[in-house]
Amino acid sequence: MTGAAETADAGGFSRFFARDFTASIVVFLVAMPLCMGIAIASGVPPEKGLVTGIIGGIVVGLLAGSPLQVSGPAAGLAVIVFEFVRDNGLSALGPVLVLAGALQLLAGAARLGGAFRAISPAVVHGMLAGIGALIVIGQFHILFDAKPLSNGIDNLAMMPARVLGLTPFDLRSTELALMLGLLTIGTMMAWEKLKPARLGLLPGALLGVLAATFVAWAFSLDVARISVPDSIAAAFALPAGGYLETLTQGSMIVSAIAIAFIASAETLLSAAAVDRMHDGVRTDYNKELRAQGVGNLLCGVFNALPMTGVIVRSSANVQAGARTRLSTVLHGAWILGFVALLPFILREVPMAALGGVLVVTGWKLVSLKHVRHLFKVHGYLPALIWTATFVLVVTTDLLTGVIAGLVLSAFEIVPNLRNLKLQVAERVVGDTVKLELQGAATFVGLSKLLGVLEQLPPRKPVHVDLDGVHAMDHTTAEMLTEWLSRRRLRGDDVKITGPAPILKSLALVA
Repeated sequence: MTGAAETADAGGFSRFFARDFTASIVVFLVAMPLCMGIAIASGVPPEKGLVTGIIGGIVVGLLAGSPLQVSGPAAGLAVIVFEFVRDNGLSALGPVLVLAGALQLLAGAARLGGAFRAISPAVVHGMLAGIGALIVIGQFHILFDAKPLSNGIDNLAMMPARVLGLTPFDLRSTELALMLGLLTIGTMMAWEKLKPARLGLLPGALLGVLAATFVAWAFSLDVARISVPDSIAAAFALPAGGYLETLTQGSMIVSAIAIAFIASAETLLSAAAVDRMHDGVRTDYNKELRAQGVGNLLCGVFNALPMTGVIVRSSANVQAGARTRLSTVLHGAWILGFVALLPFILREVPMAALGGVLVVTGWKLVSLKHVRHLFKVHGYLPALIWTATFVLVVTTDLLTGVIAGLVLSAFEIVPNLRNLKLQVAERVVGDTVKLELQGAATFVGLSKLLGVLEQLPPRKPVHVDLDGVHAMDHTTAEMLTEWLSRRRLRGDDVKITGPAPILKSLALVA
């Protein structure tokens, strides 16, 4: 089945070239400000984000197991990279990424892609919300042409002083930078609400940055601007001897494991979301994990930012009509060409404009809809998991928040510790494929269940019989609900039967 998908993917290159070509331009326009903004939010020079975008497009795009997913620097890792660079220096990031990439390669080779998908959605969304809050709090200071402080609590405490330090009677760089940042945010928000249908694919982030850049250039405003090298080749310099010596320190190995884990989880969840947006080739999760490993290994060699699959760029790719991996590869080529030929344009971009882009991006990550959904459908424990992860990410650090969330997730299976086994039987009844589940449907058996569900033939009636299921955790319920929605969206006939409490967790009964 994978071979057939690859053949279809390869055969579509020429057939869908025009659609992939135009989609690649849309993704390029979305990616450029985000690559630089996320680099700045991570405490590294903007060209490091551009290098990651180039590798994510050209290299990972060719190898990816999710053909329409776009990889590059992600807001989800900005906080952990910022803290790492602050404590260890930029030179230590490369070796850690080499190890993180190698770990992802090994995980893909060991076929652990499905295991990452068993991570609680409450943990993942709580983590992303916490990251979003930290980005907003940190980038708030960039709007004032100031540097973020060392942690989220300090950044939060300093916010009133930034505002009280403004004066409308003496417009200096601080006040001018804030106006440019607010212009960027205002442009993005206005475009989101007022954009005409014909121009719906034009990214608001690009328009916001262009507006602020034009104003800063036209009035020669004295504000901080981004700094990029004269030649992008300098950003691809190979490491010197003794490059990997830092990996003898235990803290570096822990950081590599954390980056590999978080990057893999975010990538595979993004890939699952991309699959829900189109009816083309499905994701090969283990292949995607291997591709991400290669990408992060190369990012480590060139001391760039870590990468993940990114849902914002990926959704723009699908919505722009992309059909094959060619659009992803081309978007990386456009970034490379732009940075190589027109770096002087990038030097006119105000730092506050990129801060504005990241404030909006971070705010979108802080979505309370998911925690409300968890509480309404699954009860207090998943909502508590989300809240604990969110609070600890903001007040302590990313790894502590994620570990705490995972530990709390394990409490869901405590009542069923004596019988965690899940049996999945498949048989054909007439024209219908019937799946009979017996036992506890928890994240422990989720990888097995996913494997069966994703092998079901399309356009064939399916009956999922849950009568033998005595317990279902929110991770399995969320996954099963998404699978059901995807099948029905394609017009497939799917029926699910079972006890009322189980069906309620799938939002199938009131």
